[in-house]
Amino acid sequence: MKEIKVQAQRDHIFTLCSSATIPAIAELIWNALDADAYDVKVDVIENSLGAIDAVRISDDGSGININEIEHNFGNLGGSWKRNTNRTLESGRVLHGSKGRGRFKAFSLGCFVEWRTTVEEDGTLRSYIINGEAADPSHFTMDSIDDPGPATGTEVLITNIRGPLSILRDTAEVVQQLSAYFALYLKAYPNVRIYYQGLLVNPVIVQKARQSYSLKSSTGERAELEIIEWRARKSRAKIIFCDTRGFALHEVDAAIRPGSEFNFTAYLISPIFEELHRENLLLVEELHPEINAFLEAARETLRAYFRSIREKMEENIRLKWIEEDIYPFRSKDKTSETLSKLFDNYASALQNYSGSFDTLPTNEKRLVFELLKNSLTSDPADTTKVLSANLKLPASVKKSLAASQLK
Repeated sequence: MKEIKVQAQRDHIFTLCSSATIPAIAELIWNALDADAYDVKVDVIENSLGAIDAVRISDDGSGININEIEHNFGNLGGSWKRNTNRTLESGRVLHGSKGRGRFKAFSLGCFVEWRTTVEEDGTLRSYIINGEAADPSHFTMDSIDDPGPATGTEVLITNIRGPLSILRDTAEVVQQLSAYFALYLKAYPNVRIYYQGLLVNPVIVQKARQSYSLKSSTGERAELEIIEWRARKSRAKIIFCDTRGFALHEVDAAIRPGSEFNFTAYLISPIFEELHRENLLLVEELHPEINAFLEAARETLRAYFRSIREKMEENIRLKWIEEDIYPFRSKDKTSETLSKLFDNYASALQNYSGSFDTLPTNEKRLVFELLKNSLTSDPADTTKVLSANLKLPASVKKSLAASQLK
């Protein structure tokens, strides 16, 4: 048995063991990809009671370099990746370089086991490396008599810490991992990541994709790539990325286009890698240039979703006209002003009534005629009636109230 001691202060190492669930899994996937893996599989193992017993991440990469195990595992910040920016075999760009990724496994479970198979002088050899969250500065390594059938590494995390309930929501995890690896998988389409047997494929779970070019006041440029997701709503993020597609830092998008939109926005530029090395991305809104890109990105996002919403509203209006239930025909200015107000109220009625679309055409026409007459005579009272009977969200009430003033 070989003892491996990490050359760093224990309190500093403990800080590296803290991570949210999905980012921790993403770091372990990155480690596999940096080892030239083409297939990475993440599996959650449950016991008979439905509780999570273990998390396993396996890959078909080149394995852990045992000849430099003491250097790679024993030196924090001394990763072999610091001396190169490409993987050794396939030449793909590297993600990590500081040797910190492995510690994220301890945020998931108290015991972590790395089983790795490498090729040495034309012969396959397997090894097992163990670590514990109680002392993440200490690892042990043993050789295995019967080597695995091919090179690769399996990380097995046991004695799970916390419920990790999100890992049971396969669709949500696949979407979040898609957001993490979208740009990388676009650059390397022959790489496959699986979660619980489902392929993490951003193309499948994305609804739309759009790119814009941004320019700061100092002349620096960045690309803003917006991906809309098909899955249910999660907190929207703006992610700073380098030109290789690696996420460096993320912030809240801080725009609320509506509950029907679920998106991630990527700000991509070589300048972010430089700022990341200086830890300046962490103070994004205090740094003038970063803040300028953030504001430009947010304004672009607002315009993007405003345009989509206008198209959606126009399509709904055309559908109403096609069904012959739309109560406006005149093009005079008074009718146009009233029709815009009507469109806001009619959309709220359709979206939140839950049964409007199931009504016969003549009943829809009657409802719309009554709504039009009510708006013509007393818009304020109409808002009260709709709010009381449809239980509209506060955001919708505010929108309708504002529309009366226009």
